Amino acid sequence: MNRMSLKDKVVVITGASSGIGEACAKLMAKEGAIVVLIARSADRLAKVAGEVVKHGGSAFTYPADLTDIEIVRRQAGRIRNEVGVPDMIINSAGAGNWLSIFETSEEEFTDMMAAPYFATIHTVKAFLPDMVKRNRGHIITLNSPACYFIFPGALGYSATRWATRAFQEGLAEELRSTGIAVTSIIAAKVDSPYFKNNPVSAERIPGIATSLMKTLTVEDVAFTVWRATRSRRRTIIVPWQMSLSVFLNRFFPGIFKLLMRATGYKGIPDEISRL
Repeated sequence: MNRMSLKDKVVVITGASSGIGEACAKLMAKEGAIVVLIARSADRLAKVAGEVVKHGGSAFTYPADLTDIEIVRRQAGRIRNEVGVPDMIINSAGAGNWLSIFETSEEEFTDMMAAPYFATIHTVKAFLPDMVKRNRGHIITLNSPACYFIFPGALGYSATRWATRAFQEGLAEELRSTGIAVTSIIAAKVDSPYFKNNPVSAERIPGIATSLMKTLTVEDVAFTVWRATRSRRRTIIVPWQMSLSVFLNRFFPGIFKLLMRATGYKGIPDEISRL
């Protein structure tokens, strides 16, 4: 894939009906890409596609529940036949809430692992054979700092984010001998519909993070994705304060755990006492 141009490249974007996925769709289309939008809501996808086309871009919509393997396979077949093999996949679909083990049912743990973890796997598996045969492409996955840190009161959410990071890093190693790049983008708090829909999650972000780092916009993250299409780096962490924190956590994990305990959610002892 030409690192300097997205002109006429097929870019599949999951979670494209709102938030970061929507912002990525608009920016990639502005750069000349043919954007393929995937999410559950057909109506919201149509709205995003309409805005892309209104501004001179090219967009196709494929409503899908990415946690359902058969639906993903069926829609992937349609995309290959109707649009083409993706030059790039941007995995932006995600869900989950910041809850402790005492607040989370077994069903909720399963649901949180379904997206983004299994949604990412299903999407990549559906297109990867053709991308490997062509020996070029780029797989980008959006992730959370929860894939590096242990946030109190966010066990299920953190577990699925660690799993997604492990998948991306393993995928990058397995594709080393190919022309396919694999990038993980880890963004600090983003002003997106996620936190508006999950206010409990916003309240549980450790104070050390909110005091030191600005809240990113969805456009900030979309621009980071665009930069990744040029650099093809394996990992990009934004903002720089988060990148520095991740680096220091490798050497001083105990200090960061103490900071999370001191400035994060403190309701777990009460939950234990009520058992």
